[in-house]
Amino acid sequence: MIDARKPDGLTAAEASARLAADGPNALPHAGERSIWRIALEVLREPMLALLLAGGVAYLLLGDLVEALILLSFALFSILVTVIQESRTEHVLEALQDLSAPRALVIRDGVRAHIAGRDVVRDDLIVLEPGGRVAADALLIEAADLQTDESLLTGESLPVGKVAEMGEAADSAQRPGGEGQATVYSGSLVARGTGIARVTATGPRSEIGRIGQSLATLDTEAPRLHGEVNRIVLWCATGGAVVALTVVVLFGVLRGSWIDAVLAGIAIGMSLLPEEFPVVLTVFLAMGSWRIGKVGVLTRRAAAIETLGSATVLCTDKTGTLTENRMSVADLWLPSGETMQGVSAGAIAGGFAELARIAALASAIDPTDPMEVALHQAAPDIGQSGATLVHAYALRPELLAMANAWDDQGALTLAAKGAPEAIAGLCRLAPDALARMTAAVEMMASRGIRVLAVATATPRDQQWAASQRDYHFALTGLVGLADPLRASVPDAVAQCLGAGIRVVMITGDYAATARSIATQAGIAGGDVMTGADLEALDDATLAERLKTVTVFARIMPEQKLRIVQAFKTDGEVVAMTGDGVNDAPSLKAAHIGIAMGKRGTDVAREASAMVLLDDDFGSIVQSVRLGRRIYDNIRKAMAFIFAVHVPIAGLALLPLLLNMPILFGPIHIALLEMVIDPVCALVFEAEREEADSMTRRPRDPAEPLFSLPMIGWSVLQGGLAFAMLATVFVVESRAGMAEAELRALIFFALITQVLALTMVNRSFGPSLGAAVLRHNTALRAVIAAIAAVTALILLVPWAQTLLKFGSIAWPDMALAAGLGVLLLLALEAGKALARLPAIRLRLTKHSVQTRMTRKQP
Repeated sequence: MIDARKPDGLTAAEASARLAADGPNALPHAGERSIWRIALEVLREPMLALLLAGGVAYLLLGDLVEALILLSFALFSILVTVIQESRTEHVLEALQDLSAPRALVIRDGVRAHIAGRDVVRDDLIVLEPGGRVAADALLIEAADLQTDESLLTGESLPVGKVAEMGEAADSAQRPGGEGQATVYSGSLVARGTGIARVTATGPRSEIGRIGQSLATLDTEAPRLHGEVNRIVLWCATGGAVVALTVVVLFGVLRGSWIDAVLAGIAIGMSLLPEEFPVVLTVFLAMGSWRIGKVGVLTRRAAAIETLGSATVLCTDKTGTLTENRMSVADLWLPSGETMQGVSAGAIAGGFAELARIAALASAIDPTDPMEVALHQAAPDIGQSGATLVHAYALRPELLAMANAWDDQGALTLAAKGAPEAIAGLCRLAPDALARMTAAVEMMASRGIRVLAVATATPRDQQWAASQRDYHFALTGLVGLADPLRASVPDAVAQCLGAGIRVVMITGDYAATARSIATQAGIAGGDVMTGADLEALDDATLAERLKTVTVFARIMPEQKLRIVQAFKTDGEVVAMTGDGVNDAPSLKAAHIGIAMGKRGTDVAREASAMVLLDDDFGSIVQSVRLGRRIYDNIRKAMAFIFAVHVPIAGLALLPLLLNMPILFGPIHIALLEMVIDPVCALVFEAEREEADSMTRRPRDPAEPLFSLPMIGWSVLQGGLAFAMLATVFVVESRAGMAEAELRALIFFALITQVLALTMVNRSFGPSLGAAVLRHNTALRAVIAAIAAVTALILLVPWAQTLLKFGSIAWPDMALAAGLGVLLLLALEAGKALARLPAIRLRLTKHSVQTRMTRKQP
């Protein structure tokens, strides 16, 4: 048995043996995917395969423009996906960088710097300010030691550490606890020094266990892609069957197999659903750009539409809801006077003296967040001219520190610390102690951290061994808090109005968490601590989740358990986080949202989105945009379904009626040059619906291509086809020439496409919104259509190319009138469809009003 506590540490031979037995102090590599492997997986996606196939098909047909458009979208999708997937492979690498810093160890009685991966169990590591702890270890010496464990706990305040007192370390100790003898791998030494014996390295450390859980988790598969894949395959299969049927029927009935093939190609092109993947690619890419403008970086585009359906938002407290900085919130004097909402310039009288003494009891150049706040509350402290001549450090047996100052011969001893410690130094009478304790409890109930401040006057510079040897007088209490971000209450209210439940998950104490939750407006439910959660089985936890809005003193694996419990209950979960401890839950959530400014590389790489400004309000803006993007995708999909009905119908109708074929491949391609910009640009640019942030999140099981949506689209397209077919049959029997008839129906179809665009711009009936609502992309498309129409009408070779005859102005007016008539009919249909719902709401309101009047 090696005596690892001997001052000389391990020998080189002992360290080599431990390294061989336990392995390096690093996380094992998971099965990494190369860029080529990722690219191969991307190429197997049905949606991408259809884009490539469609591009090749158009290339073979000689339609270079359409082919280049589709192939460009395919290449763009491949590049974006490969880049994003490659970045996710860096998660464990970033974690390894944190878990294996360089270390100062004692071996063979000599201090030496070694690579963090070479640290072994029972090594003696030396801890110094600013250094990172190389492995989990038990302190055998500690002098005023504090470590920043925010990577593991998410809480920014350092925690005090003490040397072990001879007994075995408590195996139940976890990061974030005050007064522990254990230091953890990846944490930073904020103050003081120490020597610790390594107890766990690599995957056996606290940070290693997080890395292992991260490696076993898979990100959520994008649901929208799966739906589009299925509908694309169905439409492509149906289009191929119809096209083949057209070729056979045309050839058998008319005997011209060349014309039959051309007709089959035309009908196949009219039914080829290449717009679906184009819409999804463009909308999500543009969505990433739009969300980036509100301060959110999108790492996985599929998370954009998922965010719009989030039902639960699990948020951290420190730095997300709060400003991640300590400030003086309350001041209390022994006379009973209090000052709340402190600002440095407004402090006067006894409160100013209290702030001055608290700053004098702090470090001259503070790094501790609380001491920085104390200096900010007394900005003139540096102008006093006093000299620091002695200091008493914080000790486990006395949680107070003091500084002795010499101001031109006048000695002052300024002390601050835990209220109970300062009360002991001041030897308070029972009634004074009771008043101070009541004030402390009042501040603590509001989640405020409390320090007591006292002063003493030494007789000379013959310093006593302990602060207890001086006669201190209580100066007062200082309350410090991490203030709530000003934008949070309104953002939370918007979330609640949108049917999104906001849940706080923090490593902080329950009282602090409850106070911040109350200020933010999310404290309507119960508070559950990590200890309470640990005692619950999964079934009981699922039941309790329905009422809990604040989780306090939560450990990393408990965050993951909370997220998984919400998901099991059918919720769509968005999770915010910044530390290594948050990475597993960020990856497991439907939408992981990392902090950009203070977040770790591990958290950012494990997330789907990154808040560049760490502002909770940006999440709400992203939800709004997510709902807008999903709504616009639905509008575009409904338009695609609707517009292909008259196109396909007009391609089939002449065959069924034994009449001349109206449209060939060139006409269909020209129509697609109208439809594609409408789908990809016009609908993407539409603003959100008026009720986007007042309606509940959509059901996660609700399909994108629902039967009501498909039915409404077919009805729109069917009505358009009926109008065009009527004109086609009537004019044909009236003797209109084939070329003129083709031109008339083509331009009428263009106006019908524009009418369908107007109708699908909003879900509700609003003729004014359909026509007048601002949309720059729509104006550009209309202008382009007008220019092309003028070109066709005025340039003879264009008419020859398209096999169009000259068209009279009355016929053009007829074509335009068909579009206007379709728009009016469909808007009226939307209004009629809403009447039953309006009547139901009015009836419910009337019943509720009568019941209210009957109540005494």
